Amino acid sequence: MALFANTTVLLGKELRTEFRSRELLTTTVVFILVVIVLFSFTFDPSVGESRKFGPGLLWLSFLFAASLMLQPCFLREQNNDTLSALRLAVQDPFSIFLAKLSANTVFLLLTEVLMLPIFAILYNVHILAVFPQLVLVLFLGSLGVAIPGTAFSAISAQARMRELMLPLLLLPLLTPVLIASTEATSGLLAENPGLRIDWLGFLAGFDIVFLTALWLFGEYLLEE
Repeated sequence: MALFANTTVLLGKELRTEFRSRELLTTTVVFILVVIVLFSFTFDPSVGESRKFGPGLLWLSFLFAASLMLQPCFLREQNNDTLSALRLAVQDPFSIFLAKLSANTVFLLLTEVLMLPIFAILYNVHILAVFPQLVLVLFLGSLGVAIPGTAFSAISAQARMRELMLPLLLLPLLTPVLIASTEATSGLLAENPGLRIDWLGFLAGFDIVFLTALWLFGEYLLEE
């Protein structure tokens, strides 16, 4: 119970901090919007091309935008040694990670849902019929990005070349998530849409494995 109580309090802090400044959300939305618009004007895709290339471009923009969003995740706790205070205030250090990855997942999912209508208009694809299934894929994919991204953010925050280290560590590891999310999204945007249970199961398995690893070793990542 202490774990969830501490996580709830810390999650509230993360959400209030971001929604007051809206720095990460604004930056991420603008980045994704620029990428989506740029590719739509560059390729001028037809319906068939949109169904073929659109999901990959969409998740590629999500992935790079996520690396921008995850970068300051633990950097904000470096000021006034806030991270040490948090570690002393909570009984389970995993609650710090759980709150931050929950906040990162919420932020990512929010920006993705906001960009979906624009993507549908520019790429001439229909998403209303499969919107609930698409949100499920977005959630599992965002969680798959947020879990290792939050862990590596804690590592890179204490490094010298922190701006370079996080993408170097994160992007190769998230290749399976990118592939699975793209394939699952492609199935939903196909001419005969359907939810790919195999890729959905892969995303769920990835999330469970890395969340378990973070629970087991997260405490060591917070050590200076």
